[in-house]
Amino acid sequence: MLPTVKLGDQEVKLEVASSKEEIENGLMYRTSMPETQGMVFLFHPHRPVAFWMYHTLISLDMLFVRDGKIVKICKQVPPCKSEDQSKCPTYPAESTIDVSEVIEVNGGYCDRHGVKEGDSVQFDFASK
Repeated sequence: MLPTVKLGDQEVKLEVASSKEEIENGLMYRTSMPETQGMVFLFHPHRPVAFWMYHTLISLDMLFVRDGKIVKICKQVPPCKSEDQSKCPTYPAESTIDVSEVIEVNGGYCDRHGVKEGDSVQFDFASK
């Protein structure tokens, strides 16, 4: 079973990206994703990260998590249409951010479900 996290008023099933390759590929080439699904990127121990949308075909909300709290949300991040990965912007735009997890869900999810910076996040990695 997939791990879950409660985000706003929904429980979201999460695919896990923890290896270097899984983190680099993320949600590339997906043309859609169910509202109650997402991906969590694990950075244990925590470290500075920045994300991009190279070869990502759907807009996403990116939730940057540290010590069980959402410290930054990048909303409605658009796909990068460039074939030159160096031309794809990174998020958050201002710099890297020190996190232990990043959650990606469909673009607009946070507004639709009342998720905001400062919210607590508790993952359930136990099999159900």
